[in-house]
Amino acid sequence: MSSGVEAEIALDAAVVLTLGTNRLLGGAAGLAAGGAEALAALAQGKAEAREAALREAQAYEASVRAALDVNARITALRDSRKRAAEAYGVSADAALPEPLVLGGRSAEELGALRAEAEAALAEAEGRISADIAAAMTGHIFALPAEGLRAAQGLDRRGAVSRPEAGPDPRAETLTRVLARVLPDAAEGDRRHIAEAAQSVAAARTAGEAEGLLTEVRFRVQSANERTRLVRAQARRLAEEQEALRQAEDERKYMLETITAAFAQMGYEVDTGFETMTAKDGAVLLTRGDWPEHAVKMRIDQTEGAAQGAPGCIRTPAHATLRAAMLRAGPPQSEEERRIDVEREREWCDAFEEARARLSAGGVRSDVRWRIEPGRQELPTAPEARKARNRAQHERERQRERPE
Repeated sequence: MSSGVEAEIALDAAVVLTLGTNRLLGGAAGLAAGGAEALAALAQGKAEAREAALREAQAYEASVRAALDVNARITALRDSRKRAAEAYGVSADAALPEPLVLGGRSAEELGALRAEAEAALAEAEGRISADIAAAMTGHIFALPAEGLRAAQGLDRRGAVSRPEAGPDPRAETLTRVLARVLPDAAEGDRRHIAEAAQSVAAARTAGEAEGLLTEVRFRVQSANERTRLVRAQARRLAEEQEALRQAEDERKYMLETITAAFAQMGYEVDTGFETMTAKDGAVLLTRGDWPEHAVKMRIDQTEGAAQGAPGCIRTPAHATLRAAMLRAGPPQSEEERRIDVEREREWCDAFEEARARLSAGGVRSDVRWRIEPGRQELPTAPEARKARNRAQHERERQRERPE
């Protein structure tokens, strides 16, 4: 664009961090307390206070993310328990912790609750796996599953017990091997394991049974590796979706802050900033005292701005802001040319004021180049007048609308 300015804009780390935290907590885009404190310290030039506020906000975000991960594991294990009850007839009463309530808790409180929930999850996961193993082995050897659980030294609550005389030693060993299968293993993997487990019951010697158990162990190991791979893939997908949501929140915050800054200075935005998601998206800024002039503004978002590891302050979103003054038609006199230069000066001053307002909102801007007023003739565009006419028409409609 000519006769204008180009600047690189980026969000402050405090904004990036707190937008993510607020979204995780289910709140609207805005700044949490930690981010607001960091921005206030930045504005006051208090570097140490800013760093302390950022560290506190980062610790809180990490606690929220960890708590959400625990909640996801609780949901997944609940689903596994339900499937096990339907497929193997095992009890569905394995105690699971309730999902953690995040709101109104400090990072320390969330950490303590998370530790308790993780311990309960590990115990419940072991009980579910043992229940499935006992049911599978009981079916293969035609033995009661409860007796096989007792042979493992576990009662129904998962507590260690003193078993009485156990069943077939091969069944006991097979139950222990099958209990290592992760509760969320795919049903296809379980069937593959069951095929090998069936042959153990048919073994005629202890040596043959041990060889067949080796194959079962191998299939269990392979099934668990595939299950962990599925978990990792699901986690990566979730992180990618999270990065996209983070980028969208940052884009909205950036554009809403820019809109508010110019609106507070008396400008009217002709087109919603949502059009800036397109490569050719742009808006027009108009003023009531600019009958022949407008400012065309465009923001090009940098791809991949919100990437970063969970729990870390991610790279702030970057974008390029380009703005140029337009006039409705070619100037017809020296007076109109003089007015053009005057409007350009007004715009340059306004842009500098807007930069200060944006900085207070956590949007940093670095001017890459600008064309000084009067250096070249303003480009012409009919929409410079149309934009004002539409804005004026909308104001009149608002005044005429009944309360």
